[in-house]
Amino acid sequence: MLKFVVPLIAFGLLVGVFIKGLDPERDIKKLPSPFLGKEAPHFDLPRLKVPNERISNQAYDGEVAIVNFWATWCVGCRQEHGFLMELSRTSDVPIYGIDWRDQREPALQWLSQLGDPYVASGFDADSVTGINWGVYGAPETFLIGKDGRVLLKHLGPLSRDAWENDFLPAIAAAEGDQP
Repeated sequence: MLKFVVPLIAFGLLVGVFIKGLDPERDIKKLPSPFLGKEAPHFDLPRLKVPNERISNQAYDGEVAIVNFWATWCVGCRQEHGFLMELSRTSDVPIYGIDWRDQREPALQWLSQLGDPYVASGFDADSVTGINWGVYGAPETFLIGKDGRVLLKHLGPLSRDAWENDFLPAIAAAEGDQP
């Protein structure tokens, strides 16, 4: 009897975990980062466009900034690219790119053809920086506060809705424009 009960209980637990994972209230785009409210992980990468120069967290030290992990093979990155171009023209918040798990030449062609919304881009071909930041897949976008802390993490293509409802209030609070 016991040899039937134990597998039945184990199966029931697995079904329960599966059903919980299908919860329609769960928004995977708001998967929390272990860095929320904490200092963003340090990075020091070769620049995408000028490989003998480097870019690090110091690039945005003391200012609210966006760090966007992207790649040429990423369909969602292409979806958000036009919106990032718009933000680079209309927003005062600088956008820094990290070309993640990619190849340099296709990335340079991408930016040349589609436009470059980034103040600067780091080149993370070996994914060490992505791993350190807890990146699951591109695109992922982080809002960094003036003090270098992660204020917000967004999974998937950045949209106008996410910008207006999540990013703008967080930016206003970080800039001191909101109580």
